[in-house]
Amino acid sequence: MSEAVYTEDHEWLLIADGVATIGVTEFAQEQLGDVVFVELPELGAELSAGDEAAVVESVKAAGEINSPLNGTVSAVNEALVESPDLLNSAPQTDGWMFKLSLADDLDASKFMSSDEYQQFLVSND
Repeated sequence: MSEAVYTEDHEWLLIADGVATIGVTEFAQEQLGDVVFVELPELGAELSAGDEAAVVESVKAAGEINSPLNGTVSAVNEALVESPDLLNSAPQTDGWMFKLSLADDLDASKFMSSDEYQQFLVSND
């Protein structure tokens, strides 16, 4: 799957070879405002869908990022710890948060395409 898919929690996922790269969407970072702190999951952590994986703090709010899938944390974006503002400037590229080696086969029907996500944003406005 080379195209990103999206969750109702405003996360994006890029999935390739059984590994999901996960971050927050442009919409999510706009809602947060200027990000000042990011706490990432531990490498090797076993996460179940819905588990808290990361914490993002901004000048406006603090929020949890929950794992959208079951798996093991295989990489974290250390650049975010040093430069949390990457979540604002490049949320869907350099601002990725963590990678998850998937424990289960992916059920893509649980996620939205880019078009479906845009419609979701409009319908929840």
